[in-house]
Amino acid sequence: MMTSNASGPPQYGVVVVGTDGSAAAGSALLWAAAEAARRDSPLRIVHGTDTENRAAHISVETLDRIERAGRELLESAAAEVARHYPGVEVTTELSRSKPAAGLRAAAGTDGTIVVGSRGLGGFSALLLGSVGLQVAADGEVPVVVVRDDGQRAREGVVLAALRGAADLDCVRHAARAAELRKASLRMLSVWNVFQYVGLVAPLMDDVDEIAHRRSSEILAVTDRIREEFPGLTVSTDVEKGNSTAGVLVEASRDADLLVMAGGRGHRLIGPSLARVTHAVLHHAHCPVLLVPRAGVAAEPEQEKS
Repeated sequence: MMTSNASGPPQYGVVVVGTDGSAAAGSALLWAAAEAARRDSPLRIVHGTDTENRAAHISVETLDRIERAGRELLESAAAEVARHYPGVEVTTELSRSKPAAGLRAAAGTDGTIVVGSRGLGGFSALLLGSVGLQVAADGEVPVVVVRDDGQRAREGVVLAALRGAADLDCVRHAARAAELRKASLRMLSVWNVFQYVGLVAPLMDDVDEIAHRRSSEILAVTDRIREEFPGLTVSTDVEKGNSTAGVLVEASRDADLLVMAGGRGHRLIGPSLARVTHAVLHHAHCPVLLVPRAGVAAEPEQEKS
């Protein structure tokens, strides 16, 4: 999480990354270390054993073996970071909680959580593992999901999904990320008329009126970002499409990071991700940063992404 500092640059909390020995976790580890170096923030590497509620059913020998393996994973991860980013302050934490709970606890209220796109679960078709889904859906602190596709060429662009005035804080996060990377900021708004069918109040059912209001909000956000970040190259695009997620995923091919507000869907049991957010996390071609956005209603669910 980024906090304002009137006497200097914004202050960042700890960067938290989970490790389980998988290739995806390895990619997330190095991404998190690079981000900690950019922010001049500490890095905390967490391994969750999920033994807290099973201790009574596990032998002492088994528990010791699980924890020893976890400590070895943590030591190996810390050594990997030291090789690539020797200046980063690293701490490790062996948590007996479930992995998602351990990551949330380590992040506190001002950290940023980084997870890989897949863990060791074995269901390769599920592009985002259960831990990543749980952490992303929680929505209390920023969460970055890193794809394990290997090294990508640097594009020099941070992409921010922009729907309207409510996304100003999200775009601020994107602008700061662009500054840290010495990259440009591209704000992208997707105009999908079908998203509003049957979901807007009768007094707002005129599509032209909706488009005008949204355009005004986008221009206002653009002007505000240019005012707050005068040294940043900023562009704003509005694209039409039947799938908001599809447009964002395609645009992510040419970005180093996609930043979007963490949207929640209609929940039955526990937190869940909105349809667009879920689809983007599964298919984006670059890491995705979800920025918490409190007090906002669930995203429309009509759109088929």
